[in-house]
Amino acid sequence: MDNNPDKNNNMIDTISCNGKEILLIGTAHVSRQSAELVEETIQEQNPDTVCVELCQTRLASLKDADRWRNMDIVKIIKEKKALLLFVNLLLASFQKKMADKFGIKPGQEMINAIKAADECGALIVPSDREIQITLSRVWRGMGVWEKLKLMFSFIFSFGASDEISEEDIENMKQEDILQTLLSDVKKTHPIIEKSLINERDQFLSEKIRTAPGEKIVAVVGAAHAPGIKKYLASDEKIDIEALNQIPKAGNAGKILKWAIPAAILLLFVTGFLMEGKNAGTDMIWIWIAANGVFAGIGATCALAHPITIISSILAAPLTSLNPMIAAGWVSGLVEAFVRKPKVKDLESIPEDIVSIKGFWHNNVTRILLVVIFTNLGSSIGTMTAVPLMLKLIN
Repeated sequence: MDNNPDKNNNMIDTISCNGKEILLIGTAHVSRQSAELVEETIQEQNPDTVCVELCQTRLASLKDADRWRNMDIVKIIKEKKALLLFVNLLLASFQKKMADKFGIKPGQEMINAIKAADECGALIVPSDREIQITLSRVWRGMGVWEKLKLMFSFIFSFGASDEISEEDIENMKQEDILQTLLSDVKKTHPIIEKSLINERDQFLSEKIRTAPGEKIVAVVGAAHAPGIKKYLASDEKIDIEALNQIPKAGNAGKILKWAIPAAILLLFVTGFLMEGKNAGTDMIWIWIAANGVFAGIGATCALAHPITIISSILAAPLTSLNPMIAAGWVSGLVEAFVRKPKVKDLESIPEDIVSIKGFWHNNVTRILLVVIFTNLGSSIGTMTAVPLMLKLIN
């Protein structure tokens, strides 16, 4: 294995593996120097194959500038993917803000790699795991508290790019975008680093190892380069299918999903039997008020339409007792109906997500906020109502 420094003090690793010559380029995803290095290397080396740190979905999105026009927000809510899309948009926002600051497109090194590969007739191989699978594996491996910390880490790091210099960007060759956003959380929650970094190192190395051609240029984030080199040099068998599996929800989660509503219904019955009709009725009103008010506050914080706010207030007391539906899904669908996103909303997503104001201004991203904030409000309402109800039977 040889380490070849380029003119910008980047390192290109030349690796011999299975009779193939692999040139591994570690990049920063918003670095002008990285983008130039990638294009120059592919042009000079004229490889058979170019592997890029993109999954098939992201590769297609990168090639399709109008991909937002095809988004079906109603379908996303019905498939319970609103939170996943919101996280993806936060990641895209962080990267785009930094890229815009230095006059470069997000993922320009990948764009350059695809362009240079097409020009020299090289096969393009998307070598990363699907982002939905990666985030789902992280999500399933975390508890409720860890999930809340994860979301707040994304949100509070939203403005971090305003203080990043071009020198910092070059230093980010040592760290993945996701690692940067989650640097504090991953210290206490190993599942994040395991799924976002270590598993992807394995996945990327196996895709690169098995890519066709005798000369391969692999373009990856520099944070993945050490792990990829380690796995390429190892005889260890990597099971791609296992890395692609989304863990099933644990039995404890399934039980709690039904046990909590059942316990609350039992609490109502206990109130009627032990304390009489008045106490039981009071418990019901506490439940309705707490869930409805906090869900309504959540929808209001998302600047939902008045009709949506009313729907969240009415739906929350019932959906909180139904494990199969959430108040946010109801309010999100109502918001999508009363403020149906227009083509201009879909087209302006890439620009609107670079600011907090833009998330609330765009009809599509506002719908996502309505879903998330209504669900959060309903959860707070449940946690508020239960202690108050218990006091009535003590």
